[in-house]
Formats: sequence, C-alpha cells, structure tokens
Amino acid sequence: MSFEPHDKMQPDGAAPVSWRLAPAQDPAWDGWFHWEPADDFEDYAGPFYCQPQSGGILCGFVPENKNRNGGGNIHGGSLMTFADYALFMIAGGMEANVHGVTVTMNCEFVGAAEPGRLLTARGEVVRAGMSMVFVRGMIDDDGRNVLAFSGTIKRTSRKS
Repeated sequence: MSFEPHDKMQPDGAAPVSWRLAPAQDPAWDGWFHWEPADDFEDYAGPFYCQPQSGGILCGFVPENKNRNGGGNIHGGSLMTFADYALFMIAGGMEANVHGVTVTMNCEFVGAAEPGRLLTARGEVVRAGMSMVFVRGMIDDDGRNVLAFSGTIKRTSRKS
C-alpha cells in the first residue's frame, strides 16, 4: 500500500472522530441506526440504515428516483454502494468494531430493483483474521434477490 497524501483517513490537523451507530433521526426509520458522523457519499447515495437482528445485522435502503439508471431500475452503482456499506455493517455488527478499507468486492446482479421499495441486505462473516475480514451477503427486495455480493476488508487502525 502506498502512503501518498490521498491515503489518509482524515486531513492533517483534523480533530479525532468518534465513529458510531446512532438511532436514526428520520421517523420513517424508527428502530434503525445510522452511521455517524455521516459519510457524505453514502448519505447522498442512500441514506443507509441498519438494525440488530437475531444472529446478525440487517441493513436497509429505500432507493429514490435519483438512484435510477436509464432503464428506470436502480443503477448497479447504487446497489454496489449499498453492498459496500453492508460489508462493513455485517463485519462489525452493532459495535461497528471493524474499521478499514474495502480491498475487494464482487457483485452479481441477479434481479432488478425499483425506486421506492425497501431493499435489505443480510450476510455473514466467512472468516475474520487479524488484518482481513471476509464477508458475503445478499440484497433483496421483499425476499426477491437483487444482488449477491462478497468482499474483503483490510483492517486499519482507528484514528480516535
């Protein structure tokens, strides 16, 4: 890995950040949690939410018209962004204890999604080592599979 200035997790001189999952402020997402401080790109593409579920974590996203492709379905890039969010939530659980960067992510588009419908992501940690976490999961639309994904996270130290 290079150590160029663009590899920094925070700008020089930035105050330490306390990352956490906080209860969603949007009443439509009562009982769900949101990653804070906000990730501007994820909030623009989403926003994305999660909640504890027996045996794991459930991630949620209601795509809007802004997430559509030219054919009217949800753009693959939006689905992949949600899948990347889900990788970290599945890996870290409600403690959000996995901090790192995505090293690989594989996606198979297995169905179309439409705006305005709740998409959920579930998955499992396949293996967690000292520096790498391997995750796989599925995004679905009311039980209909939309995207299968797997990925690897390289753990990095938290800077606060």
